[in-house]
Amino acid sequence: MQGVSYRASARDAATSLALKGWVRNLPSGDVEAVAEGESARVEAFLAWCRRGPPEARVTGVDVGDGPEGPLGDFEVRR
Repeated sequence: MQGVSYRASARDAATSLALKGWVRNLPSGDVEAVAEGESARVEAFLAWCRRGPPEARVTGVDVGDGPEGPLGDFEVRR
């Protein structure tokens, strides 16, 4: 979703939901995000991810659990 401000918009959505974590582009052009917080807020973030910003064309969202350790304020990673 590069070129449509997906990462910055995801950061803004996650921050508004008081989530911790990060988002980054992958070499394939996909976007990867890790979010941590209250389950209802994470679900709201996932709903946002399935839509994305207005210019985005989201074709799918894969969800998984994993040990990530303590996360800081939601950030865009490079």
